[in-house]
Amino acid sequence: MTSPLLSRPGAVAAEAPDSAVAAHYGEPAQEARALERSAGWVDRSDRGVVRVTGPDRLSLLHSLTSQALEGIPAGTATEALLMDANGRVKQHMAVLDDGSATWLHTEPGQGAELAAFLDSMRFMLRVEVADATGERAVLTLAGPDRDEVLGKAAGSLPEDLPVRRAEEETDLLLPREALSAAASALTEAGARPVGLWAHEAGRIAGHRPRQGLDTDERSIPHEMGWIGTAVHLEKGCYPGQETVARVENLGRPPRRLVMLHLDGTAERLPERGAAVELDGRSVGRVGSSARHHELGPIALALVKRNVPVDAEFLVDGVAAAQEVIVPPDTGAAAQDRLRGLRGR
Repeated sequence: MTSPLLSRPGAVAAEAPDSAVAAHYGEPAQEARALERSAGWVDRSDRGVVRVTGPDRLSLLHSLTSQALEGIPAGTATEALLMDANGRVKQHMAVLDDGSATWLHTEPGQGAELAAFLDSMRFMLRVEVADATGERAVLTLAGPDRDEVLGKAAGSLPEDLPVRRAEEETDLLLPREALSAAASALTEAGARPVGLWAHEAGRIAGHRPRQGLDTDERSIPHEMGWIGTAVHLEKGCYPGQETVARVENLGRPPRRLVMLHLDGTAERLPERGAAVELDGRSVGRVGSSARHHELGPIALALVKRNVPVDAEFLVDGVAAAQEVIVPPDTGAAAQDRLRGLRGR
């Protein structure tokens, strides 16, 4: 559903899969600076939202996802993955438990699928699952002044509002009918309207991949750098755990995530899925790309594990240097072995 915030002055719609929200509000460079220097709100109301309630909700989610969720305190904000039996990522979710419900938000168009899967796995557990995408909208507040802004606007926001406070940003899970009023209240409190162009550029620069944009049907958690943030290595059995444990112990994922610094003389950004070439052969594919207000054109890409970490690439005819996100031999056990060999 198209966001009502697209009717704000200067708003320009983003491209799929985010075409229901704004790419920018007329001044993308200034919007990006607000995220770094003050505060901005970002309309992410196209995200899928799922609400899980009932006394056994955390037990269910703990058994199905990559995250340790059983017994977490109210207010806990984290991330989790759903994987198949071979460890391939199917869903990446932002997670908040508010003490009475667990809220999950995921990529646009995936809320119904996620809710249906969780509901099918309830069996005899005391759990209720609902696709809340039609009822709730995600509005993200980011920047160093976001807590101050939220405090000033608190009296104008709905009561009992689920608020997910993560390290990089704060997500408000608003009733959809309150989205416009909340955006206005945050603006009056000092936050700037910020479109997805600036938000995505910051995400890429922060090395945070998006499922479906930076992943493909073969992606596993170690390749994407999700160990530690979305995968708990000390929890019990869950779908995909064997793959996670094997890669953690052997340290040899098939591919690794890198950030590309693209030659700024080119006027275009690479298409998603464009080949990353080294010496005339394809060694990977591009995911998300954006123009960062300081770094210039950047992108995330998956490349073969054994590609040298200092190699420079050609992407759609544009030269690109790599910034390593996931080391070739990622995994705690592999790193321990490497340190042992160096100490001999």
